[in-house]
Amino acid sequence: MAISTASPGSILAAQFGAAGAEALQALIDTLIPPDDWPGGWEAGVGDYLARGFANQLSSFVPTYMACLASLSAEAQLAYSRPFAGFTPAERAELLERLEDSGSAVEWVIPPARFIRIATEHTAEGFYADPGNGGNKDSVSWKMIGFEVAG
Repeated sequence: MAISTASPGSILAAQFGAAGAEALQALIDTLIPPDDWPGGWEAGVGDYLARGFANQLSSFVPTYMACLASLSAEAQLAYSRPFAGFTPAERAELLERLEDSGSAVEWVIPPARFIRIATEHTAEGFYADPGNGGNKDSVSWKMIGFEVAG
């Protein structure tokens, strides 16, 4: 299998459309926001997911497509703009509302379940072995003080 040299954003945009890819990037950076350390996107979660959606996570692509569209519809309804255009605080507030109160639009699975799935995949990409496409430059390992021995 050849490894793609395309950016994760362009690979994900090909799968989810530009708006879907932007929503996914905003979701990833809401789940693992940048602080003194890189956020999820900068740390390579997009790379991990782009690779995973082409392989072991391929069965999740239809769910992500539908749920990112529903997330965008929720954003438009709540704030009349795309989820990716929200401030970090607005994104977090919307996700919390979706987890606690449910949704105002139709979802293929409950929004809390999608958020849990996306959180699990984001954490996998953030903390994984860098050889799996995420955890760019072992940033999360450095953050927690983990050193590879041997």
